[in-house]
Amino acid sequence: MSLIFRMLWLLITSLFKPRLPHIKPFNELSMIVLPNDLDINMHMNNGRYLTICDLNRVDMFIRSGLARTMMKQKWMPIITEHTMTYKKALKPFQKYKVTMKVTGWDDRAFDMVHEFLVGDRVVAEGTSKGVIYSRRDGIIPPDQVMATVEKNLNG
Repeated sequence: MSLIFRMLWLLITSLFKPRLPHIKPFNELSMIVLPNDLDINMHMNNGRYLTICDLNRVDMFIRSGLARTMMKQKWMPIITEHTMTYKKALKPFQKYKVTMKVTGWDDRAFDMVHEFLVGDRVVAEGTSKGVIYSRRDGIIPPDQVMATVEKNLNG
């Protein structure tokens, strides 16, 4: 399944999953290593981990209400920093889970933690920082983002 099909599948299935809290959400996706995820060494390509983290964020945006708010406000999510530590390779057709948790934020960016798990074993982990950006207003402070999401959910 190419990435466009994974994204379309995610967009559809996200609509039917339970809602996530918009404050410090935790999200989990069950995945499988597909042939187009592999590199020359026949394990999941290191760049694919970052793409899977993107998919996890999209699922979280939809399920927490942030996606609706971003579309309404014409905001864009941007990852400004991402690190990943690889502990064990993911092999072809191996099942795994990827988790993401928003751990907090400062006056500019949201902090996130990502884990790739096979069973209970962490095979890769990373952190990222992300901002919400408006072409008109620049970076939107996370407190303002959260207040706007809250308003949209309740109003």
